Amino acid sequence: MRRTITYTWHLAELMARDGMHNSTDLLPHLRERGIDLSSSQIYRLVTGTPERVSLQFLVACCDIFACTLDDLVTSTVTTKARKAANAEVVDLNRAARPRRARVLPDAD
Repeated sequence: MRRTITYTWHLAELMARDGMHNSTDLLPHLRERGIDLSSSQIYRLVTGTPERVSLQFLVACCDIFACTLDDLVTSTVTTKARKAANAEVVDLNRAARPRRARVLPDAD
């Protein structure tokens, strides 16, 4: 079985819920909590789905929006079963073997 894990980043939705409509609105709240990021870094965090985020940033966002990590990030796990072998197994002794050739002498 193969497991695939995907996640959805909800920072923009949480900001909209609290009336923050620009990524720069988040900047002073993060600086109050000791996180100093540039406006372009915050823009990328708000508009995209980050692959790596510091725990300090996650905890600060949870504090700013009074939410849990489950509200900020939701994950989905899908399990894919391996393909089973084909039920129709071919007997190679009968199907793939060539017929024996009969060599006859030339008729003069």
